[in-house]
Amino acid sequence: MTTAALTVRALLLDMDGTLVNSDAVVERVWRRWAARHGLDADTVLHVAHGRQGHLTMAELLPDRPVEENLAENRQMLAEETADLLGVVEVPGAAALLAQLAGLPHALVTSADEPLARARMGAAGLGLPPLLVTAERVGASKPDPEGFLKAAAELGFEPADCLVLEDSEAGIAAGRAAGMPVLGIGPRAGAQRPTVHAPDLLGVTVTAGAEGILTVEVR
Repeated sequence: MTTAALTVRALLLDMDGTLVNSDAVVERVWRRWAARHGLDADTVLHVAHGRQGHLTMAELLPDRPVEENLAENRQMLAEETADLLGVVEVPGAAALLAQLAGLPHALVTSADEPLARARMGAAGLGLPPLLVTAERVGASKPDPEGFLKAAAELGFEPADCLVLEDSEAGIAAGRAAGMPVLGIGPRAGAQRPTVHAPDLLGVTVTAGAEGILTVEVR
């Protein structure tokens, strides 16, 4: 039974927590970082999900120079790119990407491109034709820049794009961009997305006339 149906023209997909389950790596890397800085690991992880690393650092260590945050962020990105143990697809991700072949969609992630390619590959997932990664934006989620850039490059108005996200920062970014949001997974449920799904198994996309995409959630 269909619980919700949305009509849009393009899908903008987050990666971590939406297409790829990388929680094991994220927890390992950020718990080590929290220990180095004498911070509570659970608090750090709550802030870190969905954001670029240097902005997490800036929020948690507000007196530290930006240059130090950027340098440590580069180090942590290298650690995350090398550590792919436990990186798997979110259930239904491969099937969803197969449905989207030839249809307008983009990956919009706070990861840089090497990390995005590594994690998508480790999960056995192909990359969308358009990638909006950390290097391509000046502001990280919850800022809407990445989603707005993807919509513009695909040639659609923000309201015609559906965001798929899991994190508080990502859902806030989609909402700020003026886009409906399909929240994926347990983290998303508390963030009041437009529609919520436990994973991607019940999400289907059908192409109709005049470029209209119907996204059904069961």
